[in-house]
Amino acid sequence: MEEIQIYKVYPAIPEPLSFLNYLARNLWWCWNDEAVDAFRRINPIQWEIVEKNPVAFLARISQRRYEELSTDESFLGHLGKVKTKFEKMFSDVPQIQGLDLGPKETVAYLSMEFGLHESLPFFAGGLGVLAGDHLKASSALGLPLTGIGLLFREGYFRQYLDHNGWQQETYPIIDVFDLPAQKITNGSGMDLVIEIPGPYGVIHACVWQIKVGKIRLLMLDTNIPENSEEIKNITSRLYASHGDIRVAQEILLGIGGIKVLKAMDLFPTVCHMNEGHCAFAGLERICLIMDRYDLEFQSASQICRRSSVFTTHTPVAAGHDEFDKELVRPYIAPYAEKFGISQDELLSWGQLPWSGGHNKFSMFCFGVNFSGHINGVSRLHGHVARGMWQALWPGRHKEEIPISHVTNGVHINSYISRHKNNLLERHLASDWSGRQSDVDLVARIDNIEDADLWHVHELDRSNLIRKCRQLMVSQYERRNASRNLLDEVSAALDHRVLTICFARRFATYKRAGLLLKDTQRLIRLITDEEHPIQLVFAGKAHPNDNEGKAIIKRIVEFARGPEVRNRVVFLENYDINIARYMVQGCDVWLNTPRRPYEACGTSGMKAAANGGLNLSILDGWWCEGFSENRGWRIGNSDDYQDPDYQDEVESQALFNILENDVIPVFYDRKRGNPPVKWIQMMKAAMKMAITDFSSDRMVREYAYRFYIPAVINLKMLTLNFAKKAKELALTQSRLNALWSHIRLSKPQITPSTDFAVGDTFSIILEVFLGELAPEEVEVQIYHGKLRGTGQMEGSRAEIMELQNTGTAGTHIYGCQVTCSDSGRFGYTARVIPKGDDVLRNTPGLITWFEAG
Repeated sequence: MEEIQIYKVYPAIPEPLSFLNYLARNLWWCWNDEAVDAFRRINPIQWEIVEKNPVAFLARISQRRYEELSTDESFLGHLGKVKTKFEKMFSDVPQIQGLDLGPKETVAYLSMEFGLHESLPFFAGGLGVLAGDHLKASSALGLPLTGIGLLFREGYFRQYLDHNGWQQETYPIIDVFDLPAQKITNGSGMDLVIEIPGPYGVIHACVWQIKVGKIRLLMLDTNIPENSEEIKNITSRLYASHGDIRVAQEILLGIGGIKVLKAMDLFPTVCHMNEGHCAFAGLERICLIMDRYDLEFQSASQICRRSSVFTTHTPVAAGHDEFDKELVRPYIAPYAEKFGISQDELLSWGQLPWSGGHNKFSMFCFGVNFSGHINGVSRLHGHVARGMWQALWPGRHKEEIPISHVTNGVHINSYISRHKNNLLERHLASDWSGRQSDVDLVARIDNIEDADLWHVHELDRSNLIRKCRQLMVSQYERRNASRNLLDEVSAALDHRVLTICFARRFATYKRAGLLLKDTQRLIRLITDEEHPIQLVFAGKAHPNDNEGKAIIKRIVEFARGPEVRNRVVFLENYDINIARYMVQGCDVWLNTPRRPYEACGTSGMKAAANGGLNLSILDGWWCEGFSENRGWRIGNSDDYQDPDYQDEVESQALFNILENDVIPVFYDRKRGNPPVKWIQMMKAAMKMAITDFSSDRMVREYAYRFYIPAVINLKMLTLNFAKKAKELALTQSRLNALWSHIRLSKPQITPSTDFAVGDTFSIILEVFLGELAPEEVEVQIYHGKLRGTGQMEGSRAEIMELQNTGTAGTHIYGCQVTCSDSGRFGYTARVIPKGDDVLRNTPGLITWFEAG
């Protein structure tokens, strides 16, 4: 077959319009309404046809239209205003103070998916959208961060439904020519290509750069001539189903991502791994530290742990990647050799304690071994994760497992409607979006006239309904529906009716069909003559999830019923564009996960920022966001053993809230005025979302809690030829070798009697440390109130002081305890390492008193 050579032809944009091409290649435009309007003004119809992709859009504009615009004073004035705002962004002072990084240093943020805009389909769901929002907020805050991902030529699938309502998938090929992506080149002007040895030959990957405001997103791509077809397919589809391809994808992301930074002369002073997909980055980063500071493996790993962040998003065990060890072995073999350890020892870092020696390699477990900062993505998720992974830290109580939480946030500018944005600019400040952490400023939302807020919200609801009608007509035209049916769907939904939206992945635990547990009751609510409701559903099931597909089919079949077909719709191919319409126009955002399987759930935050009221199970972020003045909860914080019983109870609770609370408040229109209580709840929801659940707040929290300490750690550990890192490595080695000799005697209370509140007593303990010195350990009394089961609750540790040193490694410790409360209390004793949190929490380095 003949070999086709390629050449590119770009539009000849006149000089007065040259900024358009620059603007199209920076995603900054997509969260700035004036920039969006500039593109739309050129050709509104074409803008929608290309799905708001400005690179593809500019290539399809006629030369004649460009010539017209180049002399259009109104358009040039508009474009000039956008350019001024764009250029100002680059001169803004960074808002994060204390992140001391040089020009060749960066915070590396790795993620398998990035959801930045609907024209860049490199994401499957909330994880990717969260990663995209992280980049956008980092740009606004002036954070020196670099995103790293993979450029998938087929992205994630497009969804459509067949005549029976069963989900089908297509994987259209993405034309990189139509993306705002630019190839990274080396010093010779050639494409930058990194190499990774693999079982099927060397993996070669080129690198694309996408600009997100001031942030660079680097995306690796194996679809280049140097590779075999098998290796080219590594970056074909997001989340490939074949285990060997999935391993290769995660190798490319983690190892390849760090190699790219090295090739670009950027040092990842901080490494943030967004889920276990990125965990292999730790291997290459340790190598980088070894070479940069001339260190051996143990010292370099001490630095790596104290300057790495690992974020887990999954409270469902099945959601964490596990691979056959033998698929991983060929990739890690060179690293085991460089580190001076066996392949089996390195593979053991991914070995789950409860696997019983099975041949599985856990990416979560592997990632934890490289990271000193580990977090879940909501308060409840942090609690759940500590329970899920407690066995990785044997001897630790659940509340002490070193997994904290940073609750997710959303990029407000990307999702707030332009109508509500204009209202906030008028009543708060023209630059309110850059001051979201200013609580007093955001509180001015209360000063907005009820009628004004209600008016713009009705406009947003109308926009949602108009979009639903367009999409429904398109869906039915594809199925060759009759003209009568097309006319009917083009009039679906009602602008005046309470609109409830449900949109998310159709995983079974999300329980999208909870409302269908009582269809007759639901039909009565939908068809009520005075106070009806209407429902908008959207979302994708995983291609292999037939249970999820069956839920979609049930909803579609229900929506086709003659009584409700004009009041219930399912929108195909849910993406950021559809999400934007839904969160801006909904009255109620419905969320019905099976607690506690929702790690966070950010779509409800986007709805709240637009004044949508959440009606949700107390799971994920809603445990923190719920208050009776800004939404509703379904049930209580109950956990059930029987899922069928849970569904029955919570479906009835959902109907009760709708009938007794939601619907009456929405339709409470005294003398034709807007619903006063509803609008007050809208204002409270908006204030909450903007101040507490924005990506601005989230990234600030990551910066001050993790990034800045990580930078300080790395610089401190590498001073004076990494003296401190070497000392830590020796300490770790010594503790590992000698810890098993520690023994504790039974702690003794003096006086041995009962006490009254306010009394103080002494505890004495004999500890055998062997060759370890008292300066190397911390001896603690651990005490708390006893429950009926004999377990302690509300426990805390008191540090014991060295009282006396005996012979042959025996030491006497003591402390005093003051009785602050009445009740039955238990106590015991333990020894842990003395040092920073990483050292103190080293798995296996904890010894408790044991009778016998």
